[in-house]
Amino acid sequence: MAKFITFEGVDGAGKSTHVATVAQFLRERGKTVITTREPGGTVLGEKLRELLLHEPMHLETEALLMFASRREHIAQVIAPALARGDWVISDRFTDASFAYQGGGRHLSLDKLRVLEQWVHADLQPDLTLLFDVPLDVARQRLDQTRSLDKFEKEKEDFFTAVRDVYLQRAAQFPERIRVIDSTQPLDAVSRQLEQLIADLCA
Repeated sequence: MAKFITFEGVDGAGKSTHVATVAQFLRERGKTVITTREPGGTVLGEKLRELLLHEPMHLETEALLMFASRREHIAQVIAPALARGDWVISDRFTDASFAYQGGGRHLSLDKLRVLEQWVHADLQPDLTLLFDVPLDVARQRLDQTRSLDKFEKEKEDFFTAVRDVYLQRAAQFPERIRVIDSTQPLDAVSRQLEQLIADLCA
């Protein structure tokens, strides 16, 4: 049976490092796996990604564009893959909107819930892996050799709020969202992920 897995966490938490690892675990178990990301995942979504990550805009415009990109992503990639019986791994999904636009930008969570209901009322991830680290560790991990996007350039209080909302959602949805201590060595994280994937496949 197809499953939808999402990866979440503040910038620098290390989540993207493990997408390939989880995909490989699943392929070793005979699953067909699609990996994708948000914002992005489609031709239109990647164009919106460039705007969202680099252009200044009103916070409501930002949220609306995030969900517009998500609607296209679901229609073009996620829903067809799940319908085929494939497993889908997405680097970020709607939890990120609650954390970044809701927590970091202080947009009304009620407005985000309305958008969530409109865009994907009948779709939620089967498993969300929330990679969590102290903020000082996350900031140190950001690749300073490349140009940072507008979110990565935000101040500490922004990321404190983002992390707080992520952890609140993990407490609210404990069956779906599993918190991964990303300060652990990579092999320890990989072992934890492999067990979670094995449980999901069971």
